[in-house]
Amino acid sequence: MARHVVVGKGPIGSTLAQQLADAGHEVLVLSRSGGPAVRTTPAGGSIEHRAADATDPAALTRAAQGAAALHNCVNPPYHRWTTDWPPVASALLAAAEATGAVLVVAGNLYGYGRGTHFMREESPLATTETKGAVRAAMWVEAERRHHAGALRATEVRGSDYLGPGAQAHAHVGPRMLEPLLAGKPLYPIGSADTTHSWTYLPDFARALVAAAETEAAWGRPWHVPSPEPLTYREVATRFATAAGAPAPRVRTVPLAVVRAVGLVNPMMREVHAMGYQFVEPFVLDATASERVLGVTATPWSRIVDETLAAWRAGAGDALRPGTGRAVA
Repeated sequence: MARHVVVGKGPIGSTLAQQLADAGHEVLVLSRSGGPAVRTTPAGGSIEHRAADATDPAALTRAAQGAAALHNCVNPPYHRWTTDWPPVASALLAAAEATGAVLVVAGNLYGYGRGTHFMREESPLATTETKGAVRAAMWVEAERRHHAGALRATEVRGSDYLGPGAQAHAHVGPRMLEPLLAGKPLYPIGSADTTHSWTYLPDFARALVAAAETEAAWGRPWHVPSPEPLTYREVATRFATAAGAPAPRVRTVPLAVVRAVGLVNPMMREVHAMGYQFVEPFVLDATASERVLGVTATPWSRIVDETLAAWRAGAGDALRPGTGRAVA
């Protein structure tokens, strides 16, 4: 089995590490805070946590020696993307170049920008929004170096995620489930009735694994196969029905209100900048990924059942509102 280095232990990084270990791989997870000692799985895999500075190319290079893949699952706070992402991206590129590990980036759809209602991998990275431009520039540079022969890289892009492990900031996570199951109102941003793609965390991880292991996937981006797009209200209704909870009461927060709060709150200012995703159709196509990576989307019925089971088992206790967020 192979050795994988996962940089970042937020929802995506943690889900990815567990899947890799369950498949028998040796996984090293790097983060600011580190974590527990080596843990083995019944399949013979292992997960080791180690504290590391993701902006230090020498540290990343040492950690990635002998690794088949170096996974970028870092997730800085929104309002720090312009300052935090460039040195992290640079360090990861340097480590991939020095070690030969395939750089596998967990990406998003921000680079396509407003007005791109149906997104394919070949859709232009035409955003004018700051965070999307940061992520687009990261991929353009990785792709350039790949085709120059300096390294091997691929990017896997997902939409807003949900599922076991989704943290307090997720649109479909504790901030939906906790009030929904208690019969309290939900307060989504923008519109609750706009068609939207949602990506299941285990599907995101499966796509990252497949991209790392499939040579034909290197040198280009891929979309995570995701279930049929639904509105926020439709998603909430499915969870309520499955849980035997009352029909959701949805009270949307207008973007104008988010903008006003953003005048004094940097995080909300950045959330407002992405608000178009929840007032316009926001749909991804993953036909190519299904064909090349061999990954298919988990159906909604299973997504709902597995997410509710994890919630009821207490898997989300440490991730309830106010207790944490995804970090590197």
